[in-house]
Amino acid sequence: MTDAAVDGHPTGYPAMAATRDRVEPAPRRVRGVLNGVVVFDTRRALYVWEAPYYPQYYIPLDDVTRDLLVDEGREMSLRLGTARRHALRAADQTRDAAARVYGAGSALGLEGFVRFEWEALDAWFEEDEQIFVHPRNPYVRVDALRSRSPLRIELDGVVLAESDAAVLVFETGLPTRYYVDKTDVRWEHLVPSPTETSCPYKGTTSDYWSARTASGLHEDLAWSYQFTTDALHAVAGLVAFYDEKVDVVLDGILQQRPSTHFG
Repeated sequence: MTDAAVDGHPTGYPAMAATRDRVEPAPRRVRGVLNGVVVFDTRRALYVWEAPYYPQYYIPLDDVTRDLLVDEGREMSLRLGTARRHALRAADQTRDAAARVYGAGSALGLEGFVRFEWEALDAWFEEDEQIFVHPRNPYVRVDALRSRSPLRIELDGVVLAESDAAVLVFETGLPTRYYVDKTDVRWEHLVPSPTETSCPYKGTTSDYWSARTASGLHEDLAWSYQFTTDALHAVAGLVAFYDEKVDVVLDGILQQRPSTHFG
């Protein structure tokens, strides 16, 4: 699960960001690392929208360290063409079924490109910044803005947080997220949760909390990022709640709960 939705987006996405089988060049350096070894390093990657909303990176075979690829001897007939499945082996680390190398006759001009499974690598980088979960959609914008508008977060009539200095995060295709200082949270109503999620635009969460009210325990309502990507540094150490599951009162006006797959 990620804080950026993978399915069920509300309306508002530009058409080019949600078109299946769209292919574009990725104008940035992309690298993948396994066990400290660079598996690929390219400025010729392609964005391929295998499904709406989120592209995947396809890497030119010529920019892959070939001796790390281990042919598993399995040819796959896939929607985008015929591909041979490969494992990755770097020093004492082996990742089975880690890559698909597309052959002649592949759709969308993908012959000679490699599709790596995201989790098969230890780390992915765009330029010199590590990225998480999947490539960032080039048509998504994420802004974090400090606001002095009075904000109150409630559930079952219980105030969970109250702030006049929240950071509002605006992300294409998603409802506004309200991040508040930890001193603005009513911690007596929250219970730590072991849940951890990742977001390509923010990083990996450091904490999750459920909320306990008279109606029971409401799981995984709030989260925090102790360390974020550079672009979202403004929310580091702050706490946000799923608007879909709580009542948000902004400027004294109760907001309508958004409808997403999180709700």
